[in-house]
Amino acid sequence: MPVSSTTVTRRTLLMLLAGALTLLAIVAMSGWLAESTRRYSQAVARMTEIRVVAGNLLSQLQDAEIGQRGYLLTGDRHYLQPYENARNAVGGTVARLRRVNEGEAGTAGVVDRIGSLAVAKLEELEQTIALSEAGRKDEALAIVRTDRGMRLMDEARRSLADLIGQADAQLDAQVTAMGEQASLSRWVATLGTLFILLVVGGAVGIVLRYTRELVQAQRAIQILNGTLEQRVSERTVDLQRANDEIQRFAYIVSHDLRAPLVNVMGFTSEFQEGLASVRAHLDRQPAEQDDAVASEAKRAMAEDLPEAIGFIRASTTKMDRLINAILTLSRQGRRTLTPEPVSMQELLENTVASVRHQASELRCAIDVASPLPSLVSDRLALEQIFGNLIDNAVKYLDPVRPGRISVRGRADGNGLVFEVADNGRGIAPQDRERIFELFRRAGVQDRPGEGIGLAHVRALVRRLQGDVTVDSTPGQGSVFRITLPKILTLSPETPAHEA
Repeated sequence: MPVSSTTVTRRTLLMLLAGALTLLAIVAMSGWLAESTRRYSQAVARMTEIRVVAGNLLSQLQDAEIGQRGYLLTGDRHYLQPYENARNAVGGTVARLRRVNEGEAGTAGVVDRIGSLAVAKLEELEQTIALSEAGRKDEALAIVRTDRGMRLMDEARRSLADLIGQADAQLDAQVTAMGEQASLSRWVATLGTLFILLVVGGAVGIVLRYTRELVQAQRAIQILNGTLEQRVSERTVDLQRANDEIQRFAYIVSHDLRAPLVNVMGFTSEFQEGLASVRAHLDRQPAEQDDAVASEAKRAMAEDLPEAIGFIRASTTKMDRLINAILTLSRQGRRTLTPEPVSMQELLENTVASVRHQASELRCAIDVASPLPSLVSDRLALEQIFGNLIDNAVKYLDPVRPGRISVRGRADGNGLVFEVADNGRGIAPQDRERIFELFRRAGVQDRPGEGIGLAHVRALVRRLQGDVTVDSTPGQGSVFRITLPKILTLSPETPAHEA
């Protein structure tokens, strides 16, 4: 049953509404995830700083004790250098520890205890050193033998371990929450993208079905052209109206769906910036202090979250390419052809020159036969046809051998035949017609593309009243053969923009 323009518009609007609601949900979720990531980033940074400062304080107290012991044993003041450095730094380290724990009632008592122990330890060290300097070394050693300094050091170690343990517990909770958010982000992106792709697929289906019906209507006009000229004129008006409807549809798809995509990509960038901040804080943690929790956090920063962000970016980019493809194909059918004398020798040499640098990097030689026949046709369409074919030949080279691409042409009766031959991967027999269909590709999908180029080539060649075919052997190469009239003539009664 034919699809009316009203039905197409209604279905299109319903699909757009569903797609827009889905994108808005993804945008809202992305904003929430970005804010949550910022909070987690701050918490992880603070916990990491607590661990680092606590470790630094313990190291400074140990350095001070080592300097004191060395001096008491040898009497050489050079051994006091670690003590002096540590004594000057401990106060600042304790102050920094208080600052990073500010507002945490659960750790305030532990921090106060650590500060008192640090002061007491330094006083004990300073007392023994002063006695030794005054020549009362025996009294200094007697103080050391009381084990008071050892008890102070042990208490400081335990208190610092308690503080680090509490920080690790909070860090573990933050990492667990971030992992849950990463999983939620993947599910939201996956489900949202699948739904949007379904919407785009439905839109493409409507366009293709509507286009097929337009083609059938055009054929009916041609059959009735001899006797029903008036009806042909009326049908032509209907077809023009239908083509205008497709143009409006393509504009709606390309404009209204692309706008929410920009928001998704913007929030994804904010999410990625937050991820970079978290990763930077984790990377500043000394490697020797890494534990299972810190390692898991670093793995999540390096693998899980970048994977989720990459999935969102890849999905939105693919959707943008699909929308652009629909718009390109719909516009191409309305462009007015302008026949003019075209030197194929010059046109093909210029086309090859634009890809020669890329080909040389891939160890590929491109040869253009001379002389090539000239013709009267639409220059822009010819540039697009051969540009796509040569670009495809370079893209699908076989990496196991040096590439070779040949472009040649000859006269054949009332027409011309041009060939683009390569020694690339080749195309399986069952795929030789499939590759000219819209959004269809053949072979291993390891090159970028949406299956538009060859469909565009066939559409352009047919508009130029020609045809395109391919001969290929898998593993040996392909030959794309284009037949064109020597002179493109547009009949007065046929619109120049007819597809």
